[in-house]
Amino acid sequence: MKSARAKLDIINAFRDVGTYRGAAAICGTTHKTVKRIVEAEAADQAGAVAGVRASGPANYEGARALVAAKVEATQGRITAKRLLPVAVAAGYAGSARNFRRLVAEEKAKRRRVKAAEHQRRPAVWSPGEHLVIDWGVLGGLHVFCAVLAWSRVRFVRFATDERAETTFAMLAECFETLGGVPKVVLADRMSCLKGGVVADLVIPTPAYVRFATHYRFRPDFCQARDPASKGIVENLVGYAKTDLMIPLGVLGGPVDLDVANTAAAKWCREVNASSHSEIAAIPTERLLASERVLLGVLPSLRLSIGRRETRKVDRLSCVRFASGRYSVPSTLVGTVVEVLSHGTSVMIVDPTSGEVVAEHVLVAPGGASVDDAHYPTPRPTLPARAIRARTAAEKAFCALGSAAEGFLRGAAAAGHTRVGYELDELSGLEAAHGRQPLLDALRRATAFGRFKAADVRSILAAGTGIGHDQPAGDALVIELPTVATRSLSEYTLQTLLLTTDEGGEL
Repeated sequence: MKSARAKLDIINAFRDVGTYRGAAAICGTTHKTVKRIVEAEAADQAGAVAGVRASGPANYEGARALVAAKVEATQGRITAKRLLPVAVAAGYAGSARNFRRLVAEEKAKRRRVKAAEHQRRPAVWSPGEHLVIDWGVLGGLHVFCAVLAWSRVRFVRFATDERAETTFAMLAECFETLGGVPKVVLADRMSCLKGGVVADLVIPTPAYVRFATHYRFRPDFCQARDPASKGIVENLVGYAKTDLMIPLGVLGGPVDLDVANTAAAKWCREVNASSHSEIAAIPTERLLASERVLLGVLPSLRLSIGRRETRKVDRLSCVRFASGRYSVPSTLVGTVVEVLSHGTSVMIVDPTSGEVVAEHVLVAPGGASVDDAHYPTPRPTLPARAIRARTAAEKAFCALGSAAEGFLRGAAAAGHTRVGYELDELSGLEAAHGRQPLLDALRRATAFGRFKAADVRSILAAGTGIGHDQPAGDALVIELPTVATRSLSEYTLQTLLLTTDEGGEL
């Protein structure tokens, strides 16, 4: 079979010499081959191929409209096997192979049409225009990521939740780190920022609108089910997980939040000081050189972020918040204060002056955080149990003062159940012995744990004959008498004489 180039050479040679044999001699072939090729070319130009019957429409063309409708209705998911019985019932008489070819053609045509409708193009970022944010989570630790789109400056911080106040605090810290506010903050459809959706249009929450108004930026949201529209920050979330969170040991157990955020700040300084492959520049230098001057000015005051509620200070000089108690200065008892919660901290603010009067760490429901400096007196070591006399005997005995109260407390602690019946007898001892001796006897009885009336009476009967403990005094110094002393030599001579007398020899 001749190639297309050989056929073209034969035709050109025939046009030059005008004879079959001349063209055959030039091209090195037979005159019959030249004739066949020249006649076939002439037949093609006339509109028909010599010896071949003109083809008609394929046998599945009658079912094309039905197949196209079914493919569109099922969004291209229907199979030829499922659709073939429907086509046969509608009059299709071709083979299953041809029908599969038809379904494949219609699916490919639909894909081309949809691709043309949703044709993407690279994003073109402007300086100072967009900040893209998103949340991620790994091992129970949540990570907030933000990218300044033009300069590619990245911001990463960790938190324990993804609540609205946490997101606002992260955004405020990001703005302060960048040194300004971009014009638009592009976010995913976060439930903490999304108030509702109408006709696929996201309505931000009133709190987010107030936050955006305070910092003067426009909140924007991505399309639903379209992660490619914010891929610039999706890549940062994955990068932060693999390059920062896993080395921190997030998968191995809980990580201290302060330690994690310190590591995140250091990591951001490192990556922002390295050349970015996409822009072939260093993000920090690009920010300082060109973009920071185009960012909006930070407000003079940082917005109060967090759950804010009003509470009345009770008689215990405390306020209740989230089922926990938090102390405030006792001078505010009966007044109304504002309680501001953010993360793990609770601040109590005087609404009239705006002064922070107390700061506490968030406690669990049912717990209490009490600062002793908020109270005028020091904290008692033991709970006070007031003595309240009710009967006449109790009133008469308690009238003796602190000594009587101490006697009653000691008797109660010792489990002396008869003390209530002996109060009249104890009070009557004052008339016989006097008030002061009775008080001294009650104190002595309390000190030695003797709580019967007979014990107090015996102490009074002893009078001054009983001993009294006294505190230790100064050291006792006694001068010892002086005695005559003799030298050692005298003792040696006397020993020698005694030995001579006893032996009879010198």
